[in-house]
Amino acid sequence: MRILGIDPGFAIVGCGVIDYTGNRFSVVDYSAVTTKAGGKLENRLKSIYDGVCDMIDTYKPECIAVEELFFNTNAKTAIQVGQARGVILLAAVNKGLDVFEYTPLQVKQAVVGYGRAEKIQVQQMVKSILNLKEIPKPDDVADGLALAICHAHSHKIGSLKEKFNV
Repeated sequence: MRILGIDPGFAIVGCGVIDYTGNRFSVVDYSAVTTKAGGKLENRLKSIYDGVCDMIDTYKPECIAVEELFFNTNAKTAIQVGQARGVILLAAVNKGLDVFEYTPLQVKQAVVGYGRAEKIQVQQMVKSILNLKEIPKPDDVADGLALAICHAHSHKIGSLKEKFNV
């Protein structure tokens, strides 16, 4: 199964593409879609949409795993990230892909085994699980890969439940 994991953002969208076959992970690619600070809102959103569409067209994932919006105290930032997340979901739907959403707690639980793990612990586990030489930068890219790993683990559990009628 090929999975595109996306950590939504307004300035930086972290993307990671992995293949998950059996119990094995292999990294296909990872990168960030970035937008220029101070640019017009609609142009930044179009850049995000186009960047995600390019990732989908290039790597042809079977599905997309996206982080659910975590509300922080800065309402302006939350709204901007929500708008970015909206164009990411639109790109996925327009390309005919299923979207799976995960909370930060679910991602940490799936990758580290502890829902309250620190960001550096998640990054170290992404590096280890995917057998990378270094932690992907910027941090958002490691988060995109973590989302893909989370979906792979969640999909596997769902498949086992179906198999055993649990």
